[in-house]
Amino acid sequence: MNEEIQMILDDARTRMEQALEHLEKELAHIRAGKANPRMLDGLMVDYYGSQTPLNQVSSVSTPDARTIAIQPWEKKLIPEIEKAIINANLGFNPDNNGDIIRINVPALTEERRKTLVKDTHREGENAKVSIRTARKDANDYLKKLLKEKEISEDMEKIGVDEVQTITDSYIKKVDEGIENKEKEIMTV
Repeated sequence: MNEEIQMILDDARTRMEQALEHLEKELAHIRAGKANPRMLDGLMVDYYGSQTPLNQVSSVSTPDARTIAIQPWEKKLIPEIEKAIINANLGFNPDNNGDIIRINVPALTEERRKTLVKDTHREGENAKVSIRTARKDANDYLKKLLKEKEISEDMEKIGVDEVQTITDSYIKKVDEGIENKEKEIMTV
């Protein structure tokens, strides 16, 4: 296959992979009723005047299915961590005993579960849009190469078919991720 076509395919594949990775990160933040340390990913704590990720100033674990435990490296960070959790508006109420901050993850109501499923589908659709945009850009570039007579019509057709094959595989991965997250949310 032509080297330029291979570069276009590689670029499209990379962009689609990034869309899939972004979806996975977003789905990790949608809580499914059971405690998961990833719910607090991206939470920033004021550590001596600079914003630092929570996992760099403490240990985050789940002692059971409904509790997240946060063990700060320094006890004087407890109020800062609590403030960051409250300000992040995650719907959690931190509780500390002087050493450890505990977060009890409440059980989800049926209505809340349905809302989370809608959020999940919205994130999946956003990922699909990104994947389709990568496909469109790759196909446009192939048409440009054909117009400039750098590739033959046959090569362009092969390239477009390969882009569609890649797109279909990533759309299928998105659908599988959404389906798994939906099952996780709806499981009581």
